[in-house]
Amino acid sequence: MLYIIDTANLDDIKRCMEYFPVAGVTTNPTIISKEHTGFPDLIKAIRALIGDEKMLHIQTTGTDAQTIVKEAVLLRDFVGGDFYAKIPISPEGLKATMQLKKMGIKVTETAIFTQQQAMIAAQAGADFVAPYINRLDSIVSDGVHVVSEIVKMFNVHNIKSRVLAASFKNVEQIHKIALAGGHAVTISPELFNTLTYHPLTDRAIESFNADWQSVYGDKGVLDVFER
Repeated sequence: MLYIIDTANLDDIKRCMEYFPVAGVTTNPTIISKEHTGFPDLIKAIRALIGDEKMLHIQTTGTDAQTIVKEAVLLRDFVGGDFYAKIPISPEGLKATMQLKKMGIKVTETAIFTQQQAMIAAQAGADFVAPYINRLDSIVSDGVHVVSEIVKMFNVHNIKSRVLAASFKNVEQIHKIALAGGHAVTISPELFNTLTYHPLTDRAIESFNADWQSVYGDKGVLDVFER
């Protein structure tokens, strides 16, 4: 399962890239607006930071297929590299998706809340479908169950589209998506930190250090090998 950063903050992206196995970056209009800076300069800076080989998902804002296609082409040409046009699921979005696939532009169909939204997006050619896990959970639904059934449908029908799950609030949701067969998750920088934390891990490390220091004091491995 791939881990992707759901942010447009350059400092957060840089730190996550340094410490975690990150496959790329996802953005949307809400995330972009939080940075209060020029959109073209920001996405160009993100691409420069992550390199051409990592995925960069940027959402279109058009409401008709013609505009969506024009925006996707412009964004692809502007940022280059491994680019995905994020398109909210709708009839116009599906029309644009089919056109973009003929042009060789990769698409992530977003704002997915049902299994059939995912299926029809995949049949239109979406490379990724992005269901919103916590938002489904918040409306007395089951985001993990939805993802599980999407993955099952894709496998049954031999569909190559992948599930990029989004909208997470805790590690347990991410864990369940991995068990359900989700292909990728996009999560906040804060959740990346939470993925690695457990109080018993801290306690184990403290115990290791105490036992080592009882024999070797403040010397580390490099120090005890010095002659």
